[in-house]
Order: sequence, then structure tokens, then C-alpha cells
Amino acid sequence: MNICVVGLQWGDEGKGKIVDILAESSDIVVRYGGGANAGHTVVVAGQKFALHILPSGSVRPGVDCVIANGVVVDPEVLLTEIDQLAARGITLAGRLRISENAHVVLDYHKLEDRLREESLGNRKIGTTARGIGPCYADKVGRTNAVRMGDFRDPAALADKLRTIADYKSKLFTALYVAEPIDDDALVEKYLALGAKLVGFVCDTTQYLHEAIDAKKNILFEGAQGSLLDIDHGTYPFVTSSNSSALGISPGCGVPARHVHRFIGLVKAYATRVGSGPFPSEQDNAIGQRIRERGHEYGTTTGRPRRCGWFDAVAVKYSTRIGGIDEIAMMHLDTLAGFPELKICRAYRIDGIETDFFPSDARRLQSVECIYDTVPGWNEDLSAIRRFEDLPETTRNYVRKIESIVGVPISMLGIGPQRDQVIFRNR
Repeated sequence: MNICVVGLQWGDEGKGKIVDILAESSDIVVRYGGGANAGHTVVVAGQKFALHILPSGSVRPGVDCVIANGVVVDPEVLLTEIDQLAARGITLAGRLRISENAHVVLDYHKLEDRLREESLGNRKIGTTARGIGPCYADKVGRTNAVRMGDFRDPAALADKLRTIADYKSKLFTALYVAEPIDDDALVEKYLALGAKLVGFVCDTTQYLHEAIDAKKNILFEGAQGSLLDIDHGTYPFVTSSNSSALGISPGCGVPARHVHRFIGLVKAYATRVGSGPFPSEQDNAIGQRIRERGHEYGTTTGRPRRCGWFDAVAVKYSTRIGGIDEIAMMHLDTLAGFPELKICRAYRIDGIETDFFPSDARRLQSVECIYDTVPGWNEDLSAIRRFEDLPETTRNYVRKIESIVGVPISMLGIGPQRDQVIFRNR
């Protein structure tokens, strides 16, 4: 069976943990979008693994891993992750494949990201400054793009890098009064990095279709969250790729009809990092309590996440555009201790009530949340393994969200460990 796991909110929903669990019964795990701006955390036997480019399934020694063409690869970050896993006894030799068509994030992309964000003043997008947007822009622009397959021809790549560096230097100097790029250092650095990665580079689309023909079990792993999708998220406060389930086909060359099960990830509340509208945000003691109890600080940047009540309008929208079959709800344990909980079931826009999510940031900024209030619970959920054993108020909270969103909640996360998940369909 082929499965897709994707976030349904603004990212950081806990995809790494669920991908790691499902990878146990998978032959291949595929990362199909995003770059080092993603942060997936996996906890195994008390050991924490923080991954940014490698698929979360890479911590499973018997699973093959694919970084597909939709990903933008930072060679420096990727090699660091490979080395960090090797130092903990996990090797990727013979089981990691990187698409020859995946584009490369270079130092000048990170510089451009930072310079452009600084120039925006109070209109900042809130990027991670990892060079993701500028790399995707070069991909679409075509003339200044570098792909992983270019590492196979170092001489040609050196010429290309010098040409691009000359263009970027003129651009940055004119727009931002920045120092010119040292093209010698750029070429030396990336030819050395490429030499270490070129052995992993191949045609991953061919590999995946051969795996489909062979009836292999493939797990497709999204990055960020559906509400950050470049086309369907809260534009312009989004990432630069199709981070929803809609990104599978362009991201790895596999038609969505080959995916048999779409699992959407949510938190039992809502979080967002960076700028952009967040209707159910609680910029108060409630939000701070959720942040501290849920350890809501970015895996990639360390930035404190904005926290708020569960937004069922937003999640219902994400399930619709992604064709989601079931939901995994993480961090249910974080909400223990609140006397009451609120669930946003609808919006009021210009005096009109609606349950459809307006993804345009300007419209979303002005919505008013309409909440249903339900009783909370005080019990510690961390040792519970059956849905029937959860407090009645906890079960009612889950069922309430399930009824509004219209998609079954099949998994509940009640702690960081692999075994701290309640499966309702087992």
C-alpha cells in the first residue's frame, strides 16, 4: 500500500513521528517537496533526531529513502545530516537516492533571502532565510538554475557557477549595496560538496515507477503544512512549493492515483511560525501556556511558535484540497489542565457566517472566529493506549472536531515517543 502523510495546518504538526511509525511497514520513504526550511523531529528510545532534508524514515535502517525532484537540496545541510546519522550508527549507503532533477540551494540563495527580507521592513514574509524561495525562483526562471545532476560534470558546473555569481553580484550590489560574490570560493566549496553527494544522484522518477510496478510499499512525506502551499495557502505568507498533498505528482513524477491512503496531520490546537494571518491565535496567557506545555519552538529556527485554539475551518479546507482519508492528531496531551477548550467551527466575514476557508491573506486577516466551547480535562494521557480509556471529555473533544471537519481521526499522539500513539482502527 502506498501512503501519503501531509500536514493540514501551518506546519510543525508532528509529521516526522507518524512517518517514522509508518516507515516500519514501508519499503521506500519519499520526500517530495520543500527544503532545509522544514524540520521533522523523531524520538527513538529517548534519542532525538532533528531532520531537515532527509526523509523522516531514514532513521529506520531497512528503509530506502528518496529525495525527489520537487525538493530543493542544500548540500551542506544534507551532508551534515548524513554524517550525524552515521555517527549514531545509521548509514544511508546503498539506500539513499537523490533526484538528478532536484535543484540546489547555494550560498547566494541564502544571502538573497536575507537581503530581500531585511529590505522589506515591516512587510517581512517571515522566511527562515535558508534560501528556499530564491532557489525556487531560479528554478522557475531556468537560466540561473543548478540541479543535482550538474555535479556529474564539475568543469561545466564551475563555468555555470561563475556566470551565475557574476550576475548575482551585479544584482545584489545594485539593489542592496552588498559585497560581490567570491566566485572562486563558491566553485571550490560546491564542487567539493557535490563530489560527496554525486554517488547518490539518479533518476528517482524511474526508480519510483519501477518500485510501483514491483508492488513495493511507498510512503510519501510532505514538508511544511497545507496552509503554506504556494497556490492554496495563505498567500503571500506561504512557502515556495506545493506543500499540500497536491504536490506529490509534480514533486516526484508519480500520479496521485498510485496513492491508496492520504493521512493528514494536525495538532490538537493550532500553531504558526513567522508572519501571516492566524485567526484562532491566542496572543495571551492561553497561547503562552500551550507554547510551554507543547515545547512550541521551531525545529529549524528555534523561533517561538504562535499558538491558538484548533481551527476546524482551516483543517476542513486542507482535507478537501488534499483528498484526505483520515487524520492523525498530535499533542493531545498538551491540552491537559485547561478547564475549557475552544474549537473554531466557522468564520464571520463582513457579517456573514461561513465554514469555507479564504486562503487569501488579506481576506483572512479580517475574519472573526465563531467558537464552540467544550469541557477540558486534567488527566495525564501519556500512558493510555486505547481510545476507550481516555477521559470522556478528551474523547468528546476528538469527536467534536471529527464531526466538524468530516474526516475520521484515526491516530492520537499523547507523547513524543514512538509508542505514544493511540490507534483507533486497530
